[in-house]
Formats: sequence, C-alpha cells, structure tokens
Amino acid sequence: MAIKVGIAPDSWGVWFPNHEKQTPWSRCMDEMRLAGYDGVELGPWGYFPNENPALKDALAARSLELVAGTVGGDFLDDASIDAMCGTIDEIAALLQDFPTAKYIVLLPAMYTDLETGEQVCDPNLTDAQWNTYCKNVQRAADRVASHGLIGAFHPHVDCHVQTEAQIERLLADTDVQLCFDTGHHVYGGGEPISFYRKHADRIPYIHLKDCDLAVKAKMDENKWSFAKAVTEDIMVEPGKGSIDFAKLHDALVEKGYDGWCVVEQDLFPVKSFDLPLPIAKRGRDNLAKAGF
Repeated sequence: MAIKVGIAPDSWGVWFPNHEKQTPWSRCMDEMRLAGYDGVELGPWGYFPNENPALKDALAARSLELVAGTVGGDFLDDASIDAMCGTIDEIAALLQDFPTAKYIVLLPAMYTDLETGEQVCDPNLTDAQWNTYCKNVQRAADRVASHGLIGAFHPHVDCHVQTEAQIERLLADTDVQLCFDTGHHVYGGGEPISFYRKHADRIPYIHLKDCDLAVKAKMDENKWSFAKAVTEDIMVEPGKGSIDFAKLHDALVEKGYDGWCVVEQDLFPVKSFDLPLPIAKRGRDNLAKAGF
C-alpha cells in the first residue's frame, strides 16, 4: 500500500480560473515543488495550462505528477450540469495524457457567494429538489466514468451536502464515490476519522485539510459565511487544527488506502503572494511526522 501526498492550487488562494488576487500559476507550481509535494491537482479549469504539451512540459520541468482535475456545477440546475458535462469531456481529454490522474473532483455550488459571503439560495432543499440534486450528481459522475475515470463528489461547506447526515443521504441515494475533505467535514460538524472508517469503500480520494475549532466557534456564534470564515483563518495547515493526522494515517493504513491524499488550505484572498509557500512547507512537515 502506498499513500502519496500532493497539493492543490487552493493552498495558494486559488478559487477562480483568473483573478487579480491570485498567485500567478507558474509561481504557484514552482512553490508546490519547493514545498516538498509530489503531485498536484489542476484546480479551477483554466488556471493551470489546460492543453498539452504546455501542461506536460510545465509539470515535467518541476518533477510533479498530475493527480486530478476539478469541475463545479449547480446540481439543482439541469442546464448547469449540461455545461459541467461539456467541461468534464474537456478535462478528461487532457487527463488521458497523465496515467496518474484518475479523478475528476465534482464540486457543488454553494448557497453563499464565494467573495461576498451573501446568501444566494435557500440552504434547505425540498424532497423534489433533493431528487434533482442526486440525479445530477449521478449524471456528472457517470459522465466522468464514461471516460474511464472516477468522478468524486466533494461535500463542501455552505452547500447542500456538508453534514454527516447529508453525506449519508447522498451515499444512500446514489452510487457516487467521494472526494473526502477532512477540514470541510469538521466545518460541517462531523468527525472525519470515524466517518472515513465507516465509508472507506466509497472514499477513493482524500483532501487533507485542518480546521481551527476556536475560529469555528466564533463562526457559529456570529453566523459567518464561509468567505468570512476563511478571512478569519478557519482553515489551517494540517497539524495546526483539530484533526489528529497520525490517527487518520492509521485509519488509512487499516483500510488499505492506496493512492493520493491532496492537501488543500482555503486562503482566498491571500494577504500576500509570499504567504502560501511557508504554510505549505509546514503542512508537509507536519504530515511527514504523522506518517504521510
């Protein structure tokens, strides 16, 4: 069994394909290697080069492996999933050139705005809306599978699948696999290690993230949005928050986890482009001490 550790552009404050507050992609990729990681996710489609040989050459120059692509959509909106499936086709075509990249992460739309934190839709779903949601999650996962890849649904904060009960319901109503994000799981009120043990057969891919429970308590008290909570440093490098990563590593070994764990730390907007690299280094060092 082998557990490899990669990192995602999210750890450099990258949430969008293009944004003036985001680190330039070439610097981000340089620093991923400098921080000691072996693999990377694409992040938002169009942030890194999304055609070859440009992407292949950029990764090879830094001795980095590509792990996964990412695509987002509104699972309550059939038209959004039409567009999502088109992007899945584009990402899958690119990933065919990278044998290590077996996953496309399926990100749900949030009910708060990523930049302003304003609520943009009702956080509660009717049964009919839930059925639409599950149908479209399944549709997106099936589209990924048609390319010989795994579509891994990412439970996410401020979305309609974030609590353990909501994730359990999705697992019961679909046959999709999960991209299990440890920090988002804590944010949603869950306990990631026991949940992983329970559902290891549905979790082929993991995002390693940590959550500061003291900041979360302030968030709950003040009813902050995710955007606001990120600016208050709710997400921290692995080993600095509430999760015991040595125990998580033991659980992965126990269940025979074989593959990539990708570090993510929500940092948008970064206060300085010089901020992410030392954080990413500390996170990698902490994970190494935990066995990763």
